Amino acid sequence: MPAGENSNLLAGFLAADTASGQSASARVYDDLRQRIIDLDLPPDTVLVRNDLTAAYGVSQTPVREALQKLEQDGLVRIYPQSRTVVARINEQQLRESQFMRVAIETEVVRRLAAEHDEALLARIRSLVKMQEAVLDDPSQMQLFSSLDRAFHATLFDALNLQGLHTMLARRLGHLARCQALELPRTGKMQQIVEDHSAIVAGIAARDPEMAVDAMRRHLTGTITRIGVLRAEFPDYFSA
Repeated sequence: MPAGENSNLLAGFLAADTASGQSASARVYDDLRQRIIDLDLPPDTVLVRNDLTAAYGVSQTPVREALQKLEQDGLVRIYPQSRTVVARINEQQLRESQFMRVAIETEVVRRLAAEHDEALLARIRSLVKMQEAVLDDPSQMQLFSSLDRAFHATLFDALNLQGLHTMLARRLGHLARCQALELPRTGKMQQIVEDHSAIVAGIAARDPEMAVDAMRRHLTGTITRIGVLRAEFPDYFSA
């Protein structure tokens, strides 16, 4: 793919990944959620509503709505008439959402292996190549993560399942934070690229079981290291 086309493709993916929505509350929600997932706002951070209204240039109502939505996601805890804090990682919720994710995403790639088109293959191969391009640059971890999210979202888009992807993504906040904790580990980004390549290969070969096996391996990497992450970052996890 020519460099210009590659840059345009990347811009499109990142624009979709950072879209702020149509309302003030959606914009605040999207940004706060991403900052929590990226660990810019770590667990136990106090979120002061007056500070948020000033930072986002909105009234109290959009901030309140955004925080209520984040509480539904399990990412903040609201103490009425007191304070709002970023929630710690809940391992039980994490494992439940991971179970759901494996069930859904393995079925997604099973169907794509049976009924994909070349346009899909071109898009996901481009995403893998872009991830490969930033593998050795620690300063590009957030870009790498954005490309990771784009890879999975593209699979859902190919089956016109955007609503299902949005629903699932809202359930994965605890897992996403564990992934952010683990991403700097030596070899982790390389493993993700290899996993994505294996998923692409399964789809391209029109081999549903190959694609499913590759996706299942990919999705079980972080969950097997929860005990290690809890020991290394005890203040990030609930009791």
